[in-house]
Amino acid sequence: MTTIVIASDSFKGSASSKLIAEYITKGIKRVDNTVEILSFSIADGGEGTVNALVESLKGEYEIAQVKGPYNKNVMARYGMLGDSKAVIEMAKASGLHLKSVGDSPIEAHTYGVGELVKAAMDKGVTDLFIGLGGSATNDGGAGMAQALGVKLLDKNGKEIGTGLNELKRIHTIDYSQIDSRVKNCKFTILSDVTNPLTGDNGATAVFGSQKGVKKNEIREFDSILQYYAEIVEETLKCSYINTAGAGAAGGLGFGLMAFCGAEMASGIDEVLRLIELESVLPRTDLVITGEGRMDGQSVQGKAPTGVAKLAKKYHLPVIAVVGGRDDDVSKIYEAGIDLIIDTVNRPMPLKEAIENVEKLLIEAGETAFRAYQLNKNKQ
Repeated sequence: MTTIVIASDSFKGSASSKLIAEYITKGIKRVDNTVEILSFSIADGGEGTVNALVESLKGEYEIAQVKGPYNKNVMARYGMLGDSKAVIEMAKASGLHLKSVGDSPIEAHTYGVGELVKAAMDKGVTDLFIGLGGSATNDGGAGMAQALGVKLLDKNGKEIGTGLNELKRIHTIDYSQIDSRVKNCKFTILSDVTNPLTGDNGATAVFGSQKGVKKNEIREFDSILQYYAEIVEETLKCSYINTAGAGAAGGLGFGLMAFCGAEMASGIDEVLRLIELESVLPRTDLVITGEGRMDGQSVQGKAPTGVAKLAKKYHLPVIAVVGGRDDDVSKIYEAGIDLIIDTVNRPMPLKEAIENVEKLLIEAGETAFRAYQLNKNKQ
């Protein structure tokens, strides 16, 4: 009997990781109903990470009311993965999707992320995974720290507000009243971002425009972030400004490392470890992975190449089913993916492709399995 592992990232705005596996399975079963399918929900630390881990590890969802990046209360969902382990996505509390017309990136903050951390610790969590991606913020994790009890003080000893604009006024930091549970909690950052906090390759210069930072504001924003970070490092006797990943999520990576002792991890590698994907590979014949769009960035810590890397340890063929792809995908093939199948099989608008995602993925699943059979028959 043939055994196939399906582990695809979600197609943003179209289908979840779980649904993609279900649709591809239907296509495979059209050809051979005896195939054993092992499905895993995955993500790389960005959108869909909470869903993927809750589904794969049979966890439970929790919801907390937190302060959004522009001070409006939002309901943010996170996942409990047992009694003492949890996963949150910073974007649920401080994501770009919460930005409205007129909201300024200099006001955006991560206070709600800190509130999510506290909500998880209230449930007894001592092992917390935090997915960074899709942020609206650029405050270096200052808001998160404030929510956890850190006091950012001006020259008169009064607490400053939230957001990058307020960080211009910071003079000293009182770390003594941070939530005492932080030191007993292990924090793991899930991200594929390797940028430092500041500079030409930092959070503001590289990602600021996505959040509404204008070109002529980049230097000012970056200098405020640098000023704040230097005070943090001087106070806490640490050095994270130039650490890879410090610039993730507008510098939240820096804040988590500095204030919470967080460790950086490749999002996809950590997710695959948690769901124990590798444990089934010795008895697997084919691996099918995928993502919404496959391009040059797909080799940089993204889900499909993470899956392929594991599969190649066992010399398994890997097929990627994607919503779209670049013309040049040579680096993807070099990363261990053997075949890329585009679900869009004829010219069509994006709206039509999204509406017909089930049909297209079923057809792609059938094509993937027939390609595998063809190669197997030649051997």
